[in-house]
Amino acid sequence: MSSNVSVCEMSQEVIDLLKKFKLRKEKNIAAIVLKIDRASLKIVLDEEYNDISVSDLQEELPSQQPRYVCLSYVQNHSDGRVSYPLIFVFISPPGVSPELQMMYAGSKTKAVKDGDFTKVIELRSLEDLTEETILDKLKLFK
Repeated sequence: MSSNVSVCEMSQEVIDLLKKFKLRKEKNIAAIVLKIDRASLKIVLDEEYNDISVSDLQEELPSQQPRYVCLSYVQNHSDGRVSYPLIFVFISPPGVSPELQMMYAGSKTKAVKDGDFTKVIELRSLEDLTEETILDKLKLFK
């Protein structure tokens, strides 16, 4: 029952941005960082990064605030293939106020659905946002 609870809606601007993001042709790592605007109860754009490493992205994100990260990742396979999975990452660090935590957790399912994501990763710490963690989690989607 709780998976049907949605606290916040995705803004139309973000929905349009994600549609364009999915069709991007660049062959590098990019990210769209989303946050919840508490006044309007909308999921809105926080930052947009093109050609960024995972470690640089980790440094750019707030350490004490939850965020949704839409990540266009470059995955090099052992057989020489390259794929570009689109991943929804929910980062929820410890020490966040219960109200804010509930807003993000309660809105995640709707955000994933609205963004049409099939690969979803939840992280409890910003330090967990690493290449190794992403590659580890991607193995679960095969």
